[in-house]
Amino acid sequence: MAGSIILDGAIMNLIFVNANTGIGLGDGNGAIRAGTTGNVFVSLHTADPTRSGNQTSSEANYSGYARQPVVRTTSGWTFAAPGGNTWMANAGVITFPICTGGSSNVTYFGIGSDLTGTGNLYFSGALTSGFLNISNIITPSYAANTLIVYAT
Repeated sequence: MAGSIILDGAIMNLIFVNANTGIGLGDGNGAIRAGTTGNVFVSLHTADPTRSGNQTSSEANYSGYARQPVVRTTSGWTFAAPGGNTWMANAGVITFPICTGGSSNVTYFGIGSDLTGTGNLYFSGALTSGFLNISNIITPSYAANTLIVYAT
Protein backbone atom coordinates (compact mmCIF):
# COMPACT_ATOMS: atom_id res chain seq x y z
CA MET A 1 0.00 0.00 0.00
CA ALA A 2 1.37 3.40 -0.93
CA GLY A 3 0.99 6.57 1.11
CA SER A 4 -1.10 9.42 -0.19
CA ILE A 5 0.48 12.25 -2.18
CA ILE A 6 -0.09 14.56 0.80
CA LEU A 7 1.62 12.16 3.24
CA ASP A 8 4.49 11.42 0.85
CA GLY A 9 5.07 15.12 0.23
CA ALA A 10 4.96 15.96 3.93
CA ILE A 11 7.46 13.26 4.83
CA MET A 12 9.83 14.14 1.97
CA ASN A 13 9.70 17.83 2.91
CA LEU A 14 10.37 17.05 6.58
CA ILE A 15 13.41 14.89 5.75
CA PHE A 16 14.94 16.89 2.90
CA VAL A 17 14.05 20.54 3.57
CA ASN A 18 13.31 20.50 7.32
CA ALA A 19 9.73 21.73 6.83
CA ASN A 20 6.86 21.13 9.26
CA THR A 21 4.49 18.50 7.88
CA GLY A 22 1.33 20.31 8.97
CA ILE A 23 -0.80 17.25 8.23
CA GLY A 24 -2.22 16.58 11.69
CA LEU A 25 -0.11 13.66 12.89
CA GLY A 26 -0.15 12.69 16.57
CA ASP A 27 -1.22 15.78 18.51
CA GLY A 28 -2.83 17.35 15.45
CA ASN A 29 0.03 19.77 14.78
CA GLY A 30 1.91 17.41 12.51
CA ALA A 31 5.54 16.38 12.71
CA ILE A 32 7.62 19.43 13.59
CA ARG A 33 10.87 20.36 11.88
CA ALA A 34 14.20 20.26 13.69
CA GLY A 35 15.43 23.40 15.45
CA THR A 36 18.56 23.40 13.30
CA THR A 37 18.66 22.73 9.58
CA GLY A 38 21.47 20.16 9.40
CA ASN A 39 22.42 17.98 6.44
CA VAL A 40 21.75 14.64 4.87
CA PHE A 41 24.76 12.83 3.43
CA VAL A 42 24.98 11.39 -0.08
CA SER A 43 27.05 8.24 -0.57
CA LEU A 44 28.15 6.04 -3.46
CA HIS A 45 27.76 2.23 -3.41
CA THR A 46 29.18 -0.64 -5.47
CA ALA A 47 26.07 -2.82 -4.96
CA ASP A 48 22.56 -2.41 -3.59
CA PRO A 49 22.95 -1.43 0.08
CA THR A 50 19.48 -2.99 0.62
CA ARG A 51 16.61 -1.74 2.74
CA SER A 52 18.16 -3.28 5.86
CA GLY A 53 21.66 -1.94 5.16
CA ASN A 54 23.44 1.09 6.54
CA GLN A 55 25.61 3.80 5.00
CA THR A 56 28.68 1.54 4.90
CA SER A 57 26.89 -1.32 3.10
CA SER A 58 28.79 -1.82 -0.19
CA GLU A 59 30.05 1.77 0.05
CA ALA A 60 32.63 2.99 -2.47
CA ASN A 61 36.18 2.91 -1.14
CA TYR A 62 38.47 4.55 -3.68
CA SER A 63 41.26 6.70 -2.26
CA GLY A 64 39.93 10.18 -1.57
CA TYR A 65 36.25 9.13 -1.35
CA ALA A 66 34.01 10.85 1.19
CA ARG A 67 30.25 11.22 1.60
CA GLN A 68 28.92 14.61 0.63
CA PRO A 69 26.70 16.79 2.84
CA VAL A 70 23.63 18.43 1.33
CA VAL A 71 21.82 21.00 3.44
CA ARG A 72 18.22 20.24 4.44
CA THR A 73 16.68 23.35 2.85
CA THR A 74 15.22 24.35 -0.50
CA SER A 75 18.73 25.44 -1.53
CA GLY A 76 19.80 21.79 -1.15
CA TRP A 77 16.72 19.97 -2.47
CA THR A 78 13.83 20.64 -4.85
CA PHE A 79 10.39 19.10 -4.26
CA ALA A 80 7.93 18.07 -6.96
CA ALA A 81 4.83 15.93 -7.27
CA PRO A 82 4.04 15.74 -10.99
CA GLY A 83 1.30 13.28 -11.86
CA GLY A 84 1.23 12.00 -8.29
CA ASN A 85 4.90 10.90 -8.28
CA THR A 86 6.33 12.64 -5.22
CA TRP A 87 10.08 13.19 -5.39
CA MET A 88 13.03 15.26 -4.26
CA ALA A 89 16.02 16.19 -6.42
CA ASN A 90 19.34 17.82 -5.63
CA ALA A 91 19.03 21.58 -6.18
CA GLY A 92 22.74 22.06 -6.87
CA VAL A 93 25.73 20.08 -8.06
CA ILE A 94 26.96 17.35 -5.68
CA THR A 95 30.66 16.73 -6.26
CA PHE A 96 32.61 13.92 -4.61
CA PRO A 97 36.39 14.09 -4.06
CA ILE A 98 38.67 13.14 -6.93
CA CYS A 99 39.87 9.53 -7.01
CA THR A 100 43.57 9.52 -6.08
CA GLY A 101 44.01 5.76 -6.16
CA GLY A 102 42.18 2.47 -6.36
CA SER A 103 38.81 2.25 -8.06
CA SER A 104 35.12 1.64 -7.42
CA ASN A 105 32.46 0.47 -9.86
CA VAL A 106 29.51 2.43 -8.44
CA THR A 107 25.99 1.18 -9.21
CA TYR A 108 23.92 2.78 -6.39
CA PHE A 109 23.64 6.00 -4.42
CA GLY A 110 22.54 6.41 -0.82
CA ILE A 111 21.25 9.20 1.39
CA GLY A 112 21.76 8.91 5.10
CA SER A 113 22.35 10.45 8.50
CA ASP A 114 26.12 10.61 9.00
CA LEU A 115 29.18 12.11 7.33
CA THR A 116 31.31 9.14 8.48
CA GLY A 117 30.80 5.79 10.17
CA THR A 118 27.92 3.34 10.03
CA GLY A 119 25.06 5.86 9.89
CA ASN A 120 21.41 5.26 9.08
CA LEU A 121 20.58 4.79 5.41
CA TYR A 122 17.35 6.68 4.62
CA PHE A 123 17.12 6.15 0.85
CA SER A 124 19.05 4.33 -1.85
CA GLY A 125 18.63 3.75 -5.55
CA ALA A 126 20.27 2.38 -8.64
CA LEU A 127 22.11 4.76 -10.95
CA THR A 128 20.06 5.44 -14.06
CA SER A 129 23.18 4.97 -16.19
CA GLY A 130 23.70 1.50 -14.68
CA PHE A 131 27.19 2.13 -13.32
CA LEU A 132 29.99 4.65 -12.92
CA ASN A 133 33.52 3.26 -13.06
CA ILE A 134 35.59 5.51 -10.82
CA SER A 135 39.36 5.29 -11.18
CA ASN A 136 42.39 7.55 -10.82
CA ILE A 137 41.71 11.27 -11.52
CA ILE A 138 37.94 10.85 -11.98
CA THR A 139 35.77 13.24 -9.97
CA PRO A 140 32.23 11.83 -9.62
CA SER A 141 29.38 14.32 -9.44
CA TYR A 142 25.65 14.75 -9.86
CA ALA A 143 24.49 17.74 -11.90
CA ALA A 144 21.61 19.72 -10.39
CA ASN A 145 18.27 17.88 -10.53
CA THR A 146 19.81 14.51 -11.51
CA LEU A 147 19.82 12.73 -8.11
CA ILE A 148 16.11 11.98 -7.79
CA VAL A 149 14.55 10.26 -4.78
CA TYR A 150 10.98 9.00 -5.21
CA ALA A 151 8.64 8.62 -2.23
CA THR A 152 6.64 5.80 -3.80
